[in-house]
Amino acid sequence: MHPQSQQSSFSFSVRNRLEDTTPGAGNGGHRHGRTGTITTPHGEIRTPAFIPVGTKASVKAVLPGAMAELGAQALLANAYHLYLQPGADILDEAGGLGAFMNWPGPTFTDSGGFQVMSLGSGFKKVITMDVPVDADKAGADDRIAVGKERLAHIDDDGVWFKSHLNGDRHRFTPEISMQVQHQLGADIMFAFDELTTLMNSRGYQEESLERTRLWALRCIAEHERLTGERSHRPYQALFGVIQGAQYEDLRRKASADLGAMNFDGFGVGGALEKENLGTILGWCSDELPENKPRHLLGISEPDDLFTGIENGADTFDCVSPTRVARNSAFYTPDGRWNLSNSRFKRDFTPLVDGCDCYTCTHYTRAYIHHLFKAKEMVSATLISIHNERFVVRMVDDARAAIDDGTFYELKDEVLGRYYA
Repeated sequence: MHPQSQQSSFSFSVRNRLEDTTPGAGNGGHRHGRTGTITTPHGEIRTPAFIPVGTKASVKAVLPGAMAELGAQALLANAYHLYLQPGADILDEAGGLGAFMNWPGPTFTDSGGFQVMSLGSGFKKVITMDVPVDADKAGADDRIAVGKERLAHIDDDGVWFKSHLNGDRHRFTPEISMQVQHQLGADIMFAFDELTTLMNSRGYQEESLERTRLWALRCIAEHERLTGERSHRPYQALFGVIQGAQYEDLRRKASADLGAMNFDGFGVGGALEKENLGTILGWCSDELPENKPRHLLGISEPDDLFTGIENGADTFDCVSPTRVARNSAFYTPDGRWNLSNSRFKRDFTPLVDGCDCYTCTHYTRAYIHHLFKAKEMVSATLISIHNERFVVRMVDDARAAIDDGTFYELKDEVLGRYYA
């Protein structure tokens, strides 16, 4: 089958646009926010949608069936981790990521670029973005975490990196990333890009952006080759990744450059200051094609989700709901609370009154508090189910509110209460 005819199994359609209530608003009286539908070979995703993360082909502590029950429409796994363990060839032999993990719905894989760079700089799970920016100071472009060894070394062709598991040396290039992700078999995958931080100099940001642009062209070429070669597999959509840090001209240039390429959609990632999230995403949405979906990488806090939706993001992913659950933190409409607190010891109410998740309809705060204190693993399962449901439902509610014209009322109500 020709790659173009295979590509027809993936599509995106816009349903409704978010009205702009600002007096004298441009853009036909609309903001960038919208509702729509992404169609993949494994089903539809109604957008905006939160995509829970199953890094190693598993949402930590939660079964795939439970993720379906709580309303997850798709799951995202990590190419870097699955490449190292168990190996992309294993997933290919199993029939792809979904078949391997017994998840029948749509799947995403990220390119591995974030992990190569973040682990390679010794920052482990996050690259700190809230540091004072002395970006043009000598040595800022080579910054690594205190007491850590640099595990990743970048050049124009790709990246050499050491495995965080055993120290083995590996090579990622745009072509290798595409080969790995084709074997992983997700419905949506991301082009290999270079992640920078706010500590990098302006000069390095420009150099990196050009490197990512050239890598994007190589990713598309290899993706098209592999799509033709692997016509026995369902079509995999390829999203380009928009970098450019906090610079408007670089974000707009990246969006225009990649927007003109043959990508199926786009991911907005990289370094940004939280307070500028909406502005930066708006710059990107201004330049990106309207008829292709936009994924905001690594976002799950309520204010960030509403800001993202308002400024044009269609899907989001983040590990936070399960990560905080393993430390006993659970989401409520009145903020995030810690269940290990002694005041919950005799609290025989659900985590949240009226929540429809499995945890809230079957268990009490007192019981899960006991499980956590007793170091019973199921405590992480029960809190994770609730947290994932909370975030999935919040985005679902925002989608419905765009459709019925009440988005701004919902935003004010939800955020006013959560951050009171």
